[in-house]
Amino acid sequence: MFAGGVRRVAGGWNYLGVHQITTTWFPSTTHYRTTYRVKRGKKYRVTTQTVTQGESYKTYEMSKGYARKISAYLREMGIGQGVLDLMKATPASDIRQIGLHDMLTMKLATSTDTLDLFTRASLCMFDPPAPNCREIPGNKPAGGQTPVAKPAVVAAIKAKTGPPLSQAAKAPAPKPLQAAPGNSTPDMRFVVVRGRDSLCNPDSPEWISAEGAMTPQTPQKLRQLLDTLGNRRLPVVISSQGGSLFSALAAGRLIHERKLDVAVARTTIVGCDPPEAGCLADNGAYVGLISDFGVECDSACALMLAAGAKRLVDPKARLSMSSRGQTQLVKAYLEEMEMDPALFAAIGSVERQLEPDMMLKVGLTTGPESVEALTGPAICKTSPKPDNCLLPPTAKAESPAKL
Repeated sequence: MFAGGVRRVAGGWNYLGVHQITTTWFPSTTHYRTTYRVKRGKKYRVTTQTVTQGESYKTYEMSKGYARKISAYLREMGIGQGVLDLMKATPASDIRQIGLHDMLTMKLATSTDTLDLFTRASLCMFDPPAPNCREIPGNKPAGGQTPVAKPAVVAAIKAKTGPPLSQAAKAPAPKPLQAAPGNSTPDMRFVVVRGRDSLCNPDSPEWISAEGAMTPQTPQKLRQLLDTLGNRRLPVVISSQGGSLFSALAAGRLIHERKLDVAVARTTIVGCDPPEAGCLADNGAYVGLISDFGVECDSACALMLAAGAKRLVDPKARLSMSSRGQTQLVKAYLEEMEMDPALFAAIGSVERQLEPDMMLKVGLTTGPESVEALTGPAICKTSPKPDNCLLPPTAKAESPAKL
């Protein structure tokens, strides 16, 4: 289906793979029995057909007939025959991933662009707009373009890139999590949170709170937030009951690329109105508290954890993991994350809960510490301070006696 597109983009974070096509045969035997019957002095021939089904069997090599059909289809779509060669060379029990460079060589992908080539908001600002832009009738008054059309596009672009840091303090509090489609668990949301300890220490650590179910939109949401942070490396504090396996792998690769630390814990954002003191830090982070009691991190969540530079799970948290039936895919990902092979050997296709000693033994966690090692107020008193400690400008102007 992908090969049928006029323009075909896969980006750098998506997985495209091929494998051998198996054929299941259902042999049958047909018997014909001819008899004659005389009726009113005339002889009539009667033929009876009987079909006997044999035992089915499967062949694990692509038949010549299928190879010819696929070859003809690829030629019609303008795709190189290298795709078919890879399919025939890959066992049916495996999947061969095709890298972006190879996709371009085989003409399977037409460019290195991502989905934004077709869906970015600026496409609808062109004159004429892109063919897939559709104007909502209620937004355009009679006789001309609506005055809110372009601001709406600008607003969409700002929503994608995030507010400037100078305006972040005016941003509203995050909206309540909404249930992910087809799932009673809320869709995963990423926000920057600043800790608040009982001593009112202004130099509190910050982290990225990642909570909810993983959906196809999860990697893009994480990428957008990381782009707003620039070179800052904040730890990711995750709490999730799982979700899309492929989204977890894509998000994990983002975390691995940025060399971010990951810890399993829950973040509680302190509710207040934006005008109130202490609601938002000057850099736009929300004030929050960390809790690791009874936190769950299941399957896809554990794969995101595996991508962290440091990987911490409190003993009170519950973590489970499985290959979700994608054995080769998960194995290749864990190898890419430089995980100990013992981790893959310890999991199977059935969800299995991993105890703290086991996680440490197989290398899923890097130490026995909890999330406090990344988000506790004491870490900002060390020298040098970690990257996620940022003293707000207002706190620098205040003396300790005022706190």
